[in-house]
Amino acid sequence: MSLLGAPAAALPGATDTIVAIATPPGRGALSVVRISGPRAHAIGQSILARWPAHPRQAVLSEVHDESGTLLDQVIVVRYDAPASFTGEDSLEMSTHGGVVVPTTVVAAVLANGARMAAPGEFTRRAVLNGKLDILQAEATADLIAAGSRAAQRVALQQLDGGLSRRIAALRDQVIAIEALIAYDIDFPEEDDGPIAPARVLAALDTLERALDGLLATARGGELVREGALVVLAGAPNVGKSSLFNALIGRSRAIVTPIPGTTRDALEAVIDADPWPIRLVDTAGLRPTSDPVERLGIEVSESYVRRAAVVLCCGDDEVVLRAATATVKSVLGPDDSSLIVALTKCDLARESGVDVPALGRELGAAASVAVSAETGAGVQRLLTVIGDVLDQRVGAPELDAPLLTHARHRHAVSHALTELQAFRRAWSADRLPATIAAVYLH
Repeated sequence: MSLLGAPAAALPGATDTIVAIATPPGRGALSVVRISGPRAHAIGQSILARWPAHPRQAVLSEVHDESGTLLDQVIVVRYDAPASFTGEDSLEMSTHGGVVVPTTVVAAVLANGARMAAPGEFTRRAVLNGKLDILQAEATADLIAAGSRAAQRVALQQLDGGLSRRIAALRDQVIAIEALIAYDIDFPEEDDGPIAPARVLAALDTLERALDGLLATARGGELVREGALVVLAGAPNVGKSSLFNALIGRSRAIVTPIPGTTRDALEAVIDADPWPIRLVDTAGLRPTSDPVERLGIEVSESYVRRAAVVLCCGDDEVVLRAATATVKSVLGPDDSSLIVALTKCDLARESGVDVPALGRELGAAASVAVSAETGAGVQRLLTVIGDVLDQRVGAPELDAPLLTHARHRHAVSHALTELQAFRRAWSADRLPATIAAVYLH
């Protein structure tokens, strides 16, 4: 029985034997061809010279096509249902890499009755056959797409079932409350008497606090999975692109003395600790009659509004004050994400700018002096960004279950809304207990 309430075999195409190349295309030492389905073993035996006598045993073999032509020497591992990733009979062949070799091996499998797997179909079958739940399937995709060690760690924790166990425990708490209400409805005159309302309310309080706590992890989970959006903003030609290149450790942005060089946003991910950072270099914010530059500035303003942290850049005090005012006009009343960054501090040292005092005066969350030329202050800036993110979101607890997708947040939020509706209906006797319990269900 599948998680969707119907046997997996009843779904269209679920009884087909499927094949796919599991490794990225292109030149490489090895490629992995995976086969899964009821005819996986029969197909393997028909194209391989030697067959593993036992499951999970690696065997060196040769693979041939229908005409008997040798295609490659491969390492073969066989998996017997249900002890496989998909829960079906499966086969993995490690072939030599490149394009031609794995493609001809797949062609030989197709010629023997298999079909190409749809994207994600191996994982889909694992879910339908009860080998993974949907949270673990999402974690598989998150692990593959991880752009930082933090994202990797959270995905592995979810793949191990950490979030699934947390949800299962919360579900058990809901069922326990439902059982109390059912007992009260069905056995109102038992010797123990009716269930004390305080007992139900205490259980509700505990459950709602737990859901609130889980819901509070959603923002941090999103930042870990996608990277905290950190935007460099300010006037043109104040060193934003140079600072962008210095932070990511390589040249991505074009740096010239000509104002308005950056017309579009550039993004890069920094695997920083504890928060991965999605750094964005934007067009300079200034009045302009150039329609192309104006479009770039509109993109910049959009990024500033969505940013977790905004680095307001300027190469002297006057420019910083003007840039901060411009950025605050875009941000609106919530300017707690603002960090003032005095760029080109190797040139500005003689000006005597008191950066911490200026930052406090401008109402910034933090202030740093940096030099892309010498590297001074760059590491400190990364530390300050992490500190500001901790203040805004809370320090990340990467070993605790986190909500990492909008779907998770919506589901937990909806559950909390239903519990609150039950509390209002039941505690005030607005509805009969049998009707109020529908919210619990």
